[in-house]
Amino acid sequence: MNKREGIFLALNQIRAQKLKSFFAVVGVIIGVMFLITVVSVVEGMNRYIEEDFANAIFGINTLTLRRMPELGMSSDPDVWRALGRRPRLKLDDADAVRANLSAPAMVAVSSDSDGRLASDRGVEIENVRLVAASSEIFRIRNYEVISGRAFTAPEDNAGMQVVILGFDAAEQLFGTLDPLGRTVKINRVPFRVIGVLEKQGSLFGFSMDNLAIAPSRSAMSRFVNPHGIVDEILVRTIDANDLEAARLDIEATMRVRHQLRPTQENDFAVETAEGSLSFWHNISRILFIAFPGLVAIALVVGGIVIMNIMLMSVIERTREIGIRKALGARRRDIHLQVLVESATLSGMGAAIGIGVGSALAQVVRAVSPLPAAIAPGWMIMSVVMGVGVGVLAGIYPAVKAARLDPVVALRYE
Repeated sequence: MNKREGIFLALNQIRAQKLKSFFAVVGVIIGVMFLITVVSVVEGMNRYIEEDFANAIFGINTLTLRRMPELGMSSDPDVWRALGRRPRLKLDDADAVRANLSAPAMVAVSSDSDGRLASDRGVEIENVRLVAASSEIFRIRNYEVISGRAFTAPEDNAGMQVVILGFDAAEQLFGTLDPLGRTVKINRVPFRVIGVLEKQGSLFGFSMDNLAIAPSRSAMSRFVNPHGIVDEILVRTIDANDLEAARLDIEATMRVRHQLRPTQENDFAVETAEGSLSFWHNISRILFIAFPGLVAIALVVGGIVIMNIMLMSVIERTREIGIRKALGARRRDIHLQVLVESATLSGMGAAIGIGVGSALAQVVRAVSPLPAAIAPGWMIMSVVMGVGVGVLAGIYPAVKAARLDPVVALRYE
């Protein structure tokens, strides 16, 4: 008997005993479904964080100088206390960094907090991200002003009360009216609207367009930090190859300004997208290693069920096996028949699990901010694991069937 015939016989057996076949592969279906669903979400998260989140938080070819690291901090209270004792960054630090860079680069400061905006129409919105930044922030962050203009360096140095609104903030405050030249009050202080940013979308379900950006030396700075203090200093090199040289320049400048001895660690953090997201890569690597192991537990249970079902099938078809052997079927033919049937059974379970898992991943993607990306490699692995479980589960029933005495099998009732 060839493999094609064995698959045909297996499908007929599955079709004839649908309920028994379903219960035989339910463990495989659950295991593969879990693997596909979770791995799809993790794979989508991986792509999302590397492509969208990294660029939105850190920027391209950008170094971010902060008091404390943005991501990957320890949960140890002692570590938090040590980080809390670090000195705050100042506007003067940005000037020093700009003066000591050996490679061409743009330098900007930025601080942010949540606050309230009110338009001259009497409309108020809350939980708006208030950003006090220098004029270079628009080029470093790739902010596009679709209406009006960005504020200039002289306006920033003079602390002019001008503001650029995010797309959502402008729409909520002014509706269909043109916001340019109108006045908004930020924490009751009037600012003149001179521009509106292009729509940026959302990040993990949070709008990136509900913001207002004003000069770093304007009254906005008082709403986000004490006088002269900034949250971060951004340095974007013109050439990506100069990134490491810029990082060394920043570290040298800040260590001198903070009077650190050679043996002391940095009391500041200089981050890039790649370096700061290494913690996520470690987590995702662990998950991708652990998930197949967890799924293997469900597959083992499913394999045991399949083995029991195949043993029952061998007993039910003892007379049929006797007839086949009497007509000249060899042991390997009987082996092949049982193994192909078992592998086909578990392979169909894996296919159903892939279908259900993919559908659940799309449901998660539709109803939550979590992205999901179906990876073909994991689908192939799921099928291989499912068929492998079927083959392993069918070995013992196949051996038992092949050893049946034809005479005894023919007399079996």
